[in-house]
Amino acid sequence: MDTLITAGRVLPRPSSPVRDGAVLVRDGVIVAAGPRAEVLPLAAPDASRRDFPTGTALAGLFNVHVHLAFDASREMLAHFHAGSLLDGARSRLSSMLRSGVTTVRDLGDRDHLGAAVRRSFSGEAAPRLLVSGPPITVPDGHCHFFGGAVASDSEIRALIDENAAAGADVIKVMASGGQITEGGADMWESQFSARELAVVVSHAATHGLPVAAHAHGADAIEAAVSAGVSTIEHCSFLTGPRSFDRRDAVASKMAAAGISACSTSSRNWRVIVEKLGDETAQAMYGRLPWLEEHGVRLLSGTDAGLPGSVFDDPVGALELYEWLGFSRRRILEIATCDSAAGLGLTSVTGCLEPGLAADVLVVEGDPLASLSALRNPLLVLAQGREA
Repeated sequence: MDTLITAGRVLPRPSSPVRDGAVLVRDGVIVAAGPRAEVLPLAAPDASRRDFPTGTALAGLFNVHVHLAFDASREMLAHFHAGSLLDGARSRLSSMLRSGVTTVRDLGDRDHLGAAVRRSFSGEAAPRLLVSGPPITVPDGHCHFFGGAVASDSEIRALIDENAAAGADVIKVMASGGQITEGGADMWESQFSARELAVVVSHAATHGLPVAAHAHGADAIEAAVSAGVSTIEHCSFLTGPRSFDRRDAVASKMAAAGISACSTSSRNWRVIVEKLGDETAQAMYGRLPWLEEHGVRLLSGTDAGLPGSVFDDPVGALELYEWLGFSRRRILEIATCDSAAGLGLTSVTGCLEPGLAADVLVVEGDPLASLSALRNPLLVLAQGREA
């Protein structure tokens, strides 16, 4: 059965808007996207019609860094430790779909929760879900409560083997400390050496898996880049409390190697600006335009699940880029086609082109004129299934 979506604007890519456009979907795949006059003749006579004369159709959004095991409350760790997590994780993933997010990467859970969530949605509408399983960390290290603590090269390899067997799409390693684990390394302190990170990368490669490195510290980022990870999560370049060391040579190496960066900034950025002031906030978030200037691909991810980092407000997070001076076109690219490229999914999704999955978001208004249009979803399709 064909589904024909017509809209006042269609964005096959954010850089190529089409007025009075249409998208044709067949069996969960995009057949055509472009001017209405060109797409309509390709539709079957009995095609289902969905018309949005004042709307904009674009590719579904990405959130490449979430934790479905957490509920975004101040008590999220207590709730995490309390018991069964599957129902809550399912609900959170569904809320993401309703907000327009059609591809999600979960970067840390317990007992392979993400894989269980993915199986539970078989045949139902849900975002495409990539999972890491328990992240690799040191004993009592950052997020050790996920169950991924290792103390030797052999334990690193064993955990990677276990995660791969459980259906992991990516291996996560905690290259530096973090802020939610009491007694662990500080955010700017490294947890693994460059040699150990290279062991992670090389063994993950035997399973055909990329590596995502949690790295706030400048030294940890440099070590992870040298090891050849695929993405740097947070990428803060911290050297101490509110002190930063943006290393041009490291950023240039990231760009040359195709290593992407995910800021993991949620809508909480506004609270941070109010609390710390513009100068400190610019020092913190200014790494994003700096990375962009160096040619590093930026990915859209929010660390959803941490306190205040909700699952259903992708727009609140994207508005940070506008505050930093990014154009709305670039912001939409980061949230769609660039994130697809960073996850190796350009042949699958990320734009509205023939042969790609029908991950389609229709919103009221024009997000190229105002990002707030993304807050008004009219239709969300995930691989052709309606939310």
